[in-house]
Amino acid sequence: MPYRQRNRRGQGGRLRTEILAAATDLLDTGGGERAVTLRAVARRVGIAAPSIYPHFPDPGTLLRAVVRQASADLADRLRTVSHHDDPRRRLFALCSAYLDFAGEHPARYRAMFDGDPASGTEVLRILTDGLTACHTSDAPATDAFALWLGLHGLAHQRAVARSFPWPADIAERITIPLSHLTPGGPTHDHPHLGRHPHHHRR
Repeated sequence: MPYRQRNRRGQGGRLRTEILAAATDLLDTGGGERAVTLRAVARRVGIAAPSIYPHFPDPGTLLRAVVRQASADLADRLRTVSHHDDPRRRLFALCSAYLDFAGEHPARYRAMFDGDPASGTEVLRILTDGLTACHTSDAPATDAFALWLGLHGLAHQRAVARSFPWPADIAERITIPLSHLTPGGPTHDHPHLGRHPHHHRR
C-alpha cells in the first residue's frame, strides 16, 4: 500500500477531507454502503486504518459524514440554478437539478435518504421557496413536500429500473400537477428535464 506523506502540524483537516473524499468515491464506485470500510478507505488514502479513528471512530460515523456532505452538495446545486427571473422557469430548473444529481450519484443519493431523514430538510426549504414564488398554491410547504415525494419516487424508480422505457416527459408530468402549474409555458426551456438515462451508473 503506498503510504501518503504525513501531514504537517495543523493540517489534520486536510486528512479528514481526503478520508471523506475516499469514502464518497468508494460509495459511488463500489456499489453501495458496504463498500465503505475503514480498511478500504485507508488503503485508498494511503494511510493505516487506525489513522482514521481520530476523525471517524467507526464506519457509521464516516457514512453519516458522507451523507451530510452529499446533502450539502445537492442543496448547493439547487441554489446555483435558482437564478431565473421567471418563477416557473426557476422551479423547473430546481426539479431538473434534483433529478440530475440523483441520476449522476445513485449510490450517494440512496444513502442520503436511507440513513438520515433530515437529508431532505434543506431541499424541501428550497423547493418551498421556489413554489411560493409561483403563487400557485395556498399551502406551498405542503405542496413542496408532495413535489419532493414525486421527484424522489421518480429518482428511486429510475435507479432500480434503469432499462424501463420511461416516457420522455415524465418529469414534467409529475412536476406540473404537483406544483399546481398550468400546462405549457417554459417547459420548452428545459427540453432535458430529468432525462439523463446515461447517468444511471454505479
